[in-house]
Amino acid sequence: MNSPDLNLLIVLDALLAEGSVAGAARRLGLSPSAMSRSLARLRQTTGDPLLVRAGRGLVPTPRALELRERTGPLLRDALAALGPPPALDLAALRRTFTLRATDGFAENFGPRLIARLHAEAPGARLRFILKLDKDSEPLRKGEVDLETGVIGHTAGPELRARALFRDRFIGVARPSHPLAQGEVTASRFAAGRHILVARREQGESRIDLALGELGLRRDIAVTVGGFSAALALARADDLIAVVPSRHTGYLLDGLHRFELPLAVPEITVSMLWHPRMDADPAHQWLRKVLKQVCDEAAPG
Repeated sequence: MNSPDLNLLIVLDALLAEGSVAGAARRLGLSPSAMSRSLARLRQTTGDPLLVRAGRGLVPTPRALELRERTGPLLRDALAALGPPPALDLAALRRTFTLRATDGFAENFGPRLIARLHAEAPGARLRFILKLDKDSEPLRKGEVDLETGVIGHTAGPELRARALFRDRFIGVARPSHPLAQGEVTASRFAAGRHILVARREQGESRIDLALGELGLRRDIAVTVGGFSAALALARADDLIAVVPSRHTGYLLDGLHRFELPLAVPEITVSMLWHPRMDADPAHQWLRKVLKQVCDEAAPG
């Protein structure tokens, strides 16, 4: 590369500020002879003497005076570009963050998250989009800042992830439902009319597999694409929904909740992001706030 040595920019700034070789040497912690050699290199690079002797001192040439107006800001910009990012000023932050989450997450955790953003960074905005599949492409393309959900085998290996909370599945029904009274056995549970939450065609769910091991099968009366719809239907009719407890949280208010009479494993809900956002101060802050909001939310 035939580019000039950009370290000379630091030397030039010191020479023009001090107006002397000795003063510039002291400022940069160099010897006067090293500074003199650097001045010679600057003269060769710029094609101008820059500082010329006048009596016992040095005076700047017109070219040096012109450069003095430009060198300081140019050097500050260069150092800022090559240095660590500036401290995050939340009060001045103007940015829209896109979060991709499964149905129910925005409804349950969104109000607390919005309140935190409004209190700490009033200029920040949130955009929730529904997560319809586990495709990592929106994160890779930068269309999404953060994604929440259960990590699947299709998640890109380069993605970063942090667990938000553990969750378990529970049964819900309206208070007048027969399951609201008495012990909920596997046979009573299976005998009811059920709502299946499925975003697309899929094989047997964990619930159906667990029932199958007991020789039971449930009656799927309706299939919906998300937990919010399932809860709305459970409120309106004698239907049973199975939902993750913490994920739906306050959306369960007014419904009867019961433990499943089946061995269904817990799940881990995580947040995922692309490594390009790792060191971004605003993104780091958003991740911290989202984790705190999930920690503070009472288990359902």
